[in-house]
Amino acid sequence: MAERIVVDPITRIEGHLRIEAEIEGGVIKDAYSSGTMVRGIETIVKDRDPRDVWAFVGRVCGVCTSTHSLCSVRAVEDALDIVIPPNAQMVRNIMANVLYMHDHVVHFYHLHALDWVDVVSALKADPAAASAAAQQLSAWPKSSTGYFKTIKDRVQKFVESGQLGIFANGYWGHPAYKLTPEQNLIAVAHYLEALEWQKEIVKVHAVFGGKNPHPNYLVGGMPASINLNEANAINAERLAFVKEKLLEAKTFIDQVYIPDILLIGSVYKNDWGKIGGGISNYLAYGDFPMDGADPASYKMPRGIILDRDLSKVYPVDANSPEEIQEYIYHSWYKYSKGNNAGLHPYEGETELNYTGPRPPYQHLDVNDKYSWVKTPRWKEKPMEVGPLSRMLVAYASGKEPQKSLIDDTLKALDLPAEALFSTLGRTAARALESKLNADWALECYDKLIANLHNDTRMVNNEKWEEESWPKQAKGVGLTEAPRGALAHFVVIENGRVKNYQLVVPSTWNASPRDEKGQLSAYEASLIGTPVHDPKLPLEILRTIHSFDPCLACAVHLYDEDGKYVHQMDTF
Repeated sequence: MAERIVVDPITRIEGHLRIEAEIEGGVIKDAYSSGTMVRGIETIVKDRDPRDVWAFVGRVCGVCTSTHSLCSVRAVEDALDIVIPPNAQMVRNIMANVLYMHDHVVHFYHLHALDWVDVVSALKADPAAASAAAQQLSAWPKSSTGYFKTIKDRVQKFVESGQLGIFANGYWGHPAYKLTPEQNLIAVAHYLEALEWQKEIVKVHAVFGGKNPHPNYLVGGMPASINLNEANAINAERLAFVKEKLLEAKTFIDQVYIPDILLIGSVYKNDWGKIGGGISNYLAYGDFPMDGADPASYKMPRGIILDRDLSKVYPVDANSPEEIQEYIYHSWYKYSKGNNAGLHPYEGETELNYTGPRPPYQHLDVNDKYSWVKTPRWKEKPMEVGPLSRMLVAYASGKEPQKSLIDDTLKALDLPAEALFSTLGRTAARALESKLNADWALECYDKLIANLHNDTRMVNNEKWEEESWPKQAKGVGLTEAPRGALAHFVVIENGRVKNYQLVVPSTWNASPRDEKGQLSAYEASLIGTPVHDPKLPLEILRTIHSFDPCLACAVHLYDEDGKYVHQMDTF
């Protein structure tokens, strides 16, 4: 008989996520994903000036900060047929690459690494042996015996004080941990170093966008005045500072992040290179345009892979109601066309219909509605989105340098291409993508500097006045957020927003099953996962965290009396 376990909330993510899994014979037989917060941002921006919407939707999340703002201005520019200047395009690309690097590094070290790294085991490490091992991994200078002894002493003080702080509530000693004490010590050191590194790279957003989080954007370009010789503008000195931070990021990723991922992969490949694949369809909108809005110029190509067939990439048209639809069969919403209807986001509705039990509840009623996340489908098929999807679409498209980078990594780990469809493959794809982002950011920087010698324009304001707009217009902004394919759909009427809908990455991945019973990515990825101890579900965390869940596109959860509902944190 199957035993159902509940992990609520899943911690080390953004937002509130509940996972229920049915375990039989030590293996997950079924799983249910529930977003336990409601998102109503679409209703907030109705009837507003579309040029202002980026500032509202940008607050959906402070982790993937700037992504929603970028997607919003793209949607309005698409609706009003606005072409931005090349300099603005490069600045947007630099900011997006910086976001990727920051987000991926923080996710791995501070949200996901502790699923692979046993912090307490590091106390058994020999600092001299850790030093020797670290020097075999890369040329990163922080690898002396004295350095690792200092890190070990810091962790020891945490443990002896009984206050583990950021390392509390871990499943330390779990048999699923496989790194040696020395490898664990190296990883803990890099965890702490990443905390310092991440606060430096975001300064690039402050240069171009005025601040971080939530840097400024502008319909028609970027609100960044560049004048190489002007003290009160983004001048040569500040641009040199940007390059310095980009080079620092590249060094950290090349010498710390990538070697650590290869280490994790080499140790865990025999099991986690086969676990957690889930659904077999992958969607990417593509991003990082280098020549206008032409998808052919994108660094990340657009397309769909079906049934894990890497021999063909299918096109995707987000404007087509025959392709993209959202369903609410198992979601706490209601549609005017009924519970079984699918709506394209231009016609999308955000009307709440919560009739379930008030939390805390023992189990979800999975035969009814059980999540605040809608269920998007492409031609009625579930899709996984995110770094793995992007890398797979690029690989199947023969896109360089992605294809060679993936092939080299598979060779280094002695793994077949089938290993990409796994928890480990998803984790590795994020790191490889960070390496590409580091290179692309510097390429866009060089292109920006070259452009500035002939053209300093940052804004196209030809259609800034409302009188020049059509009475009715609609547009879609497509981006690749760090966590996957992101789309904002806007309908404009008489100069104001008539309808606005967001289809975010976690909507694709975290959604409940559809009317046909088709599972979405989170739920499907857990099927077949072995669980050593249901009371210490480390294996569930490994796979769910590999998606880098972000359910923060919602408000906090309250009970019927308006009081904040808090549940005990779980690791």
